[in-house]
Amino acid sequence: MRWQQLFADLQAEFDAAESAADRAEDGTRRRAELGAVRLSERLAGSVGRPVSLRCRGAGDVAGTLTDVGPDWLLLTDDRRREVLVAAAAVRSVAGLARRTGPPEPDGVVRARLDLRRAVRGLARDRSVVHVVLDDGSVHVGTVDGVGADYVELAEHAADQPRRAAAVRGVAALALPAIAVVRTLAPGLD
Repeated sequence: MRWQQLFADLQAEFDAAESAADRAEDGTRRRAELGAVRLSERLAGSVGRPVSLRCRGAGDVAGTLTDVGPDWLLLTDDRRREVLVAAAAVRSVAGLARRTGPPEPDGVVRARLDLRRAVRGLARDRSVVHVVLDDGSVHVGTVDGVGADYVELAEHAADQPRRAAAVRGVAALALPAIAVVRTLAPGLD
């Protein structure tokens, strides 16, 4: 009888030690897994949800997260304008879902869908845009073209379409300095 009690006590001690080791390993594994998650993956789990971003130069930017690229985020704000945000300008995010998006493979196609390509889409659409740089300066006009590391913007009033007579000048904006690009509807913003 004493032997059975001794074996039962030893088994209980072993089970407790094993359980403690499993809990410690689970915590270590979770921390390691979290350490490998990129912000874009974390944000991808919140597509379709309202989020608030704090951005260098642009301040607070809020809207429904509609897409996430390798170095940009796309939101739709409360006025139904598209807001393209450079991921490098994001300082904090509020309103995240509990889930994380699946990791995206770093392939050739994904790498090409960068901020430069996104801004090229705005040039193709001839959208009037409001560009905020990381120093807080604001430029309004139409994207005429996108170079390797800059955006060429024909500056004109927000309530006018791009016409030669309306253009006040052309500015070259360094792509790494762009924090936020907001689409505007002529005469409505």
